[in-house]
Amino acid sequence: MKMKMLVGFGILLLVSQHALAAVVEVNEGAEPVLMPCDYNGMIPEYNPLVIWTRSDLKPSLVHLRRDEEDDLKDQNQDYRHRTSMRPDFLDTGNFSLTLRKPRISDSGNYICRLGDGREEWRVTEVQLKVQDQQEEVEVKEGAESVILPCRTTPDLPEDATVEWTRSDPVFMFVHVFPNTSKHYKDQDEGYLCRVKMDKDLLRTGDLSLTLEFLRGSDSGSYICTVYRHQDILRHKVVLKQVKEGFPAWATALLVLLFVVLPVCGGVLFYFRHYFMSGYQVEVESGVESVLLPFTTTPELPGEAKVVWRDSRGRKVHVFKNGSDRPEEQHRFYRNRTKMNEDLLRTGDLSLTLRHPTAGDSGQFFCGVWRDRDILRQKTIQIEVKVQQVEVEEGAESVLLPFKTTPELLGDAEVEWKDSRDRTVHVFENGSDQPEEQDRFYRNRTKMNEDRLRTGDLSLTLRHPTVRDRGEFRCLVWKKRDILRLKRVQLKVKAGTVQVQDPPEDIRTNSSSVDPSPLMADQSV
Repeated sequence: MKMKMLVGFGILLLVSQHALAAVVEVNEGAEPVLMPCDYNGMIPEYNPLVIWTRSDLKPSLVHLRRDEEDDLKDQNQDYRHRTSMRPDFLDTGNFSLTLRKPRISDSGNYICRLGDGREEWRVTEVQLKVQDQQEEVEVKEGAESVILPCRTTPDLPEDATVEWTRSDPVFMFVHVFPNTSKHYKDQDEGYLCRVKMDKDLLRTGDLSLTLEFLRGSDSGSYICTVYRHQDILRHKVVLKQVKEGFPAWATALLVLLFVVLPVCGGVLFYFRHYFMSGYQVEVESGVESVLLPFTTTPELPGEAKVVWRDSRGRKVHVFKNGSDRPEEQHRFYRNRTKMNEDLLRTGDLSLTLRHPTAGDSGQFFCGVWRDRDILRQKTIQIEVKVQQVEVEEGAESVLLPFKTTPELLGDAEVEWKDSRDRTVHVFENGSDQPEEQDRFYRNRTKMNEDRLRTGDLSLTLRHPTVRDRGEFRCLVWKKRDILRLKRVQLKVKAGTVQVQDPPEDIRTNSSSVDPSPLMADQSV
């Protein structure tokens, strides 16, 4: 990995030098910067306004917000079309100013005041530092991991938070510390299980982000933002992935290949990993296993490491130091994968995935590394088709099948849901939980009693009707992680209703029936 500093390297994030001023640091041209100003006092009843100024400018007005709208006729031209405030500032007391496309010339002290047209009250001061430095990190395309550096002063306060974000192509959270349940939901799915930070970062001040199993889409700008009391400190890191060109010696051999093709057929096998961009595998849900094929050159170096990952960056299978490493697997794949013995000697890196479900559909990546250099890579697309179940309306019951590995279950929660996200059946803490069912399914579902030992999570649905048709999915949860996901498409054929003629005595006396009650019902 190669690092560059576009401007001299020093301590990235500085301690506030002004006891009364919040410090906001940001890189030039970065995403919009927020200058905080929070007010908890009384708001003037008549003509309330918030004024942002910078004393070293003429005119000094940066932004003026009145009760209903902005008043920017006297605004300094350097800030035209670049400032904004929340429309609910009077209700919330949040007078913070957003400044778009920050420039070096924007650096300075900004004062936030509250007024009523006759008097003004100083609320806070913000020291804005716009830097032209950014850190550039270069790494080989397909590398196993890269570190995006971000450092500040040590011994950060316990309530400090750190955000790693991207704004291109759209704004997204890459990682947030502390990683609470709220932030976990905000994190972009493309970075789930692929990023981590130092556990002791508050003490060390090392806020660097480790990004694993790189993809082409990972290239671009990353922003490290530190919220420390009122201070907002930012640093920009640009990640560049460098493609390894096709080796000159390989090009020469390819020329020989096409010249003497009849005697060089074996060379194709040696070079096939350069040309294979991907492979697609289709399988029916419910099968015992599926093979993800990957065959490359034999006699790989003994220190090589083989890692299979899924599209969310989770480790599917790890082989290193001559043996499998199940402790490094994501638990979603625990006890479900297998690779061939003596794989480095044979070059057969294929992976067997047991009990595939629709939740396994997507891309799988296999990489072979020696140190930080990638030697081989392969992408395989798996499509697990949703299992179809058909039944006639009026049948006694229908079985929605799902079998998995029993050792996975333990204290896991099993939950069946329908296409409308209604709870069909819940099994938790060793027993069924009928009180959590939607009333539409009350007293209509049943699961096997010996499910924990057998791994059979199939659901019996009694008295199916056309209202039941649609997709059912079974989720196996442990804490916040989905360990298994199975989808079953239920088709319920409408039954044929036999309409019998009424008895003769009713037909002959039908003319004597008073129609008025029927008329009354129809009018209601």
